Amino acid sequence: MRRSRGLTAALALSLAGAGTGMGLVLMPEASAITPPVAFTADELPTWQPNGVVFAMDQANGTVFAGGTFSAVRPPDGAGSGTEQEAVNFVALDAATGNPTSCKLAFTVGDGTATVRALAVSKDKKTLYAGGYFGAVNGTPVSSLAAIDIESCTPKASFHPGVPATVRALDVTDDTLYVAGDFTAVEGQTRERFAAVDAASGALKPFTANADEPGRAVKVSNDGTKVLLGGDFFAVNGSTTHALAVVDATTGAVAKTYSNIPSNSVVKNIAADATGYYTGNEGSGGGVFDGRLGLNLDFTEKWRDRCLGATQYVLPYDGVLYSSSHAHDCSSELEFPDGKRNYLLAQSTDHTGAAPAPVDGFVRGPRKLGWHPTANDGVGEGIGPRVMSVAEKNDVKYMWVGGEFTLINGRAQQALTRFASTGDVGAPTTPVASAASVKPGEAQVRWRTSYDQDDSKLTYRIYRNGSGTPIHTMTADSLEFERPQASWNDTTVKAGQTYTYRVTATDAAGNTSALSANASVTVPATAAAYPDKVRADGAQLYWRYDDTVSPYVADSSDGGNTSGIQVNAPALRQSPGAVSGTSTAMGFNGTSQQVYSDHRQTVASSFTVETWFKTNTTRGGKLIGFGNNTVNNSGTYDKQLYMTNAGRLVFGVYNGSARTISTGLLETYNDNKWHHVVGTQGPGGMTLYVDGQNKGTNSASTSTSYAGFWHVGGDNLSSWPTRPTSNFFAGQIDETAVYPSALTQAQVKSHFDLAKAPVDTVSTVVASEDTYINQGAPSTAYGTSASLAVRGTSAYEAYLRFTLPAAPAGQVLKAASLQFKTSTQTGAGTADTVSVVPVTGTWSGDGTTFNTKPTLGTTVLGSIAGVPDGSAVQNVELDTAAVSAVLGTGYSLGLTSTGTDPLWLWSSESTAADAAPRLVLTFGQK
Repeated sequence: MRRSRGLTAALALSLAGAGTGMGLVLMPEASAITPPVAFTADELPTWQPNGVVFAMDQANGTVFAGGTFSAVRPPDGAGSGTEQEAVNFVALDAATGNPTSCKLAFTVGDGTATVRALAVSKDKKTLYAGGYFGAVNGTPVSSLAAIDIESCTPKASFHPGVPATVRALDVTDDTLYVAGDFTAVEGQTRERFAAVDAASGALKPFTANADEPGRAVKVSNDGTKVLLGGDFFAVNGSTTHALAVVDATTGAVAKTYSNIPSNSVVKNIAADATGYYTGNEGSGGGVFDGRLGLNLDFTEKWRDRCLGATQYVLPYDGVLYSSSHAHDCSSELEFPDGKRNYLLAQSTDHTGAAPAPVDGFVRGPRKLGWHPTANDGVGEGIGPRVMSVAEKNDVKYMWVGGEFTLINGRAQQALTRFASTGDVGAPTTPVASAASVKPGEAQVRWRTSYDQDDSKLTYRIYRNGSGTPIHTMTADSLEFERPQASWNDTTVKAGQTYTYRVTATDAAGNTSALSANASVTVPATAAAYPDKVRADGAQLYWRYDDTVSPYVADSSDGGNTSGIQVNAPALRQSPGAVSGTSTAMGFNGTSQQVYSDHRQTVASSFTVETWFKTNTTRGGKLIGFGNNTVNNSGTYDKQLYMTNAGRLVFGVYNGSARTISTGLLETYNDNKWHHVVGTQGPGGMTLYVDGQNKGTNSASTSTSYAGFWHVGGDNLSSWPTRPTSNFFAGQIDETAVYPSALTQAQVKSHFDLAKAPVDTVSTVVASEDTYINQGAPSTAYGTSASLAVRGTSAYEAYLRFTLPAAPAGQVLKAASLQFKTSTQTGAGTADTVSVVPVTGTWSGDGTTFNTKPTLGTTVLGSIAGVPDGSAVQNVELDTAAVSAVLGTGYSLGLTSTGTDPLWLWSSESTAADAAPRLVLTFGQK
């Protein structure tokens, strides 16, 4: 919302940079950005004023900027140039951002001069300026001036008398329309709006008297009407607030408006061939701070009700660019109240049929992927105030002026610009994870990346360190909406471990760094608990096995509702609630939580489920739904929470709070794992704890609204037996949300399966390794960082492992050998490499070709060729043969019969994932 209205007549005054390459696909730089956005978000070096820019226009490759300032200086970090005097005006080259030779000083004898409006004539020969000033380069004027652009001199003959601040201008071939704070022009009554001859400045009969300041004026496309915007409540005696349409010749009122709130004003009006657009600002509750789209007949076609003082709108090639400090677009089903967003873009109209009205208004078109950042800056702390598009040498530039002092996190005051070409910003690095709950499938998940000017990104998935992607796909994301993307690798084998890394590339070919390795071991049998949760239809499933912040992966089948950690909850708390390697997340009870990564609605039937362990006496929310993310929600229900005494409550809101609680003596803050489930459906609500029904009621509906799931905390104000803390202190695991009410049998099955035996995986790194070389028969290679395998002339590699015994009640179900090819050229081989037992004795220090051990003849496993490029390879081993030697020291040999050598890292190498290892999967007999 705006900070002040200032109604007095006097002046109120940005694999590019992507680390290692690893065979990444590098595309040539291009100007491509995601259509229909026309400009990059990469700021260009631009000279900057020492104050505020209120007005801009352009002509013939030159941009004119007016405001309240006294000098301009080079961009921060520029190698040359010194500060220049610029009294409330500067002309700049659109392509370089440097000042031109045109110098104009707007001054006043009493008070502080300012330029508040600029407009260029249709023939691009005259620049009109309005504001509060008494002279231009010493030529007397009265808050309104005309400048000959070619000579950069004021036209002395154009000096209509305007005794108060001019705030907006628009010009036709013969008429200049003026809006501001004045009540007279040339001594004749003209209240807040007037028209003068564009050549002479003579006052015209046009009369559109308004009771409060005029802030915007725009001639209709056909030239017969003028749209007026401002603070007013009446024009020519007709009741109309903030917006009106009048006759272009007489000023007679043609259309009035009554649906703009009384505490809101129109700051700017723009037009394209399809309609008109307004930027709106308000103060107080219930304001309209966003944008209107009007049809050619001036009727409303959509209303974007984002909050955050829209200062300017600029339609260009089907996109409406806007400057504001938008902080809450909840009404548009976009970002909730929180951080400020200063520069936005959206289509000028809906694609296809417009959505149904909500609260009587059609929502605005969705935001697009253009998101330069700014700050509030100086003056009123509004941020950006004005925009203009200029073209030079076939490149188009979006110029932005205002009060900001930062652009894209870099120091830059009052002026900046963006081009239609030269996108150089790479997307953020994906945050990836991987999981597998059944044989033959590994799910690779990542939080979609963010790029300031590309909403559709290309993702490449690399497996086991390979330089060639195993899969390529695209996904959409915005700054405020980054849903999880995922891909199922169905070529994996049970008992083998795989690593995945992901990159993001924008339309111009800029590529992020590789994500961190995400590792997963494919089970030999399905993991009973997660497999059941997925089979029962979970649409959100957070297992909390993540190793990185702030991402929480959604493990549901095809789900995209990942989570964002707030204030760094403790990761990988062990043991978790479910048998096996699953871990939990720890919450401090004061500030930590996880919220879902994109806005959604919840149907009338749903289930919330989670596990928890705590000894808190302050209660807190376990899981719930709310309309905000980091900040406390104002609307919130569909929740499970704990009271101070340790009782559990499940509640929804359907006009009143409807809750089910456990009994007075049924408390669960005993520092043990407990399973809690709340369901709602046509039959009402049910609360289950540890597989048992703890109560029901008949409430079959809840309030419908768009929001986000929260785990570990959110608002609980006014709810029955509200605990001391909104936040939960303890551990939470295996959270799931379903679009239906689970049955009691399903709930009990989940509780029972959590303790069902699961496969366990042991990774055993080689304790010693070496190789022999027939070409150097007396040389020992026990300290070498690499190993070699070839038939002729012979290389053989030997690996020693200390194998664990099978866990009690379990047997070996799968075994594989993993090794990583080295980075030397041609490290891969076209030949088959076999794994055999070593039957003779050997040591790393003493074994040479002359003293090599005997190899067994039984092949335990083989790999038919290894591609070049450093990557991890898996060799599936004979399970029965490995089972027979569990609990002993065991040696394996790598051999080949061909002439193409394989080079792999040894346990002495410091390369990532270098050491050869055995992956052993144990499970029930």
